[in-house]
Amino acid sequence: MNVELTRKALEKVGNPHILVNIISRRVRQLNSGGGGISRPLIDADPGMGVADIALLELIHDKIGFQQDDDGTPTGKPPEAAKRKRRPRALTT
Repeated sequence: MNVELTRKALEKVGNPHILVNIISRRVRQLNSGGGGISRPLIDADPGMGVADIALLELIHDKIGFQQDDDGTPTGKPPEAAKRKRRPRALTT
């Protein structure tokens, strides 16, 4: 990863932990090779790595995030699916 890009992106986000989460999620999307979401949103040089592309997208406001007033990212984590209980077998 380019150090200068990382510094500029950190100035935008403010929290290094949130920056890591944003960039790692975008890198996974770029590496997935699927449809439109896995294409770079900027004109990238052929030799650029996907982390640098994700950082540039954040710097150029092509991707973003939202925070609550206290600085935590919005949204709550997905809840785990509830498992159905199987009836117990009767023993005699």
